[in-house]
Amino acid sequence: MTINKKIKTLNQLITIVQKLKKQNKRIVTTNGVFDILHLGHVKYLEQAKRLGDVLIVGVNTDKSVKQNKGDKRPINDEKSRIGVLAALESVDYVFLFSEKDPREWIEKIKPSIHVKAGDYKLSQIIEKDAVEKNKGKIVIAKMEKGYSTSGLIKKIVGLYRN
Repeated sequence: MTINKKIKTLNQLITIVQKLKKQNKRIVTTNGVFDILHLGHVKYLEQAKRLGDVLIVGVNTDKSVKQNKGDKRPINDEKSRIGVLAALESVDYVFLFSEKDPREWIEKIKPSIHVKAGDYKLSQIIEKDAVEKNKGKIVIAKMEKGYSTSGLIKKIVGLYRN
């Protein structure tokens, strides 16, 4: 599937997911900023994909990234971030969401599994109730040590600071 065929709107995905569920496909979702894609992201998304048949990635819009991470982020704009994610073999569909958190779209997609990175504890996952009320489950993926976008940014800034 080409990159452009993987990039969808939420409404398009709701229709796609309904068809996939009729085929008994297991829908896995995750979400994030995915600002500077690194090996930690790639391995995380591969883990998520192995949990089901179809992996859908919700990506924060630039506006919601600024709300969550401050005015200096994102480094890469939303179009670049979803394009890079859509190029990954493990990602079946990607879409942008502008809310501060993903609960609204999770309630519409109703995934079998919603994956969060291993830096979260179950008690910190605000999506938990939205996932579980639709009979889905939360899975916390193992984190790849030594990889973080914030760490990469600090390293780059450090290298070019005179």
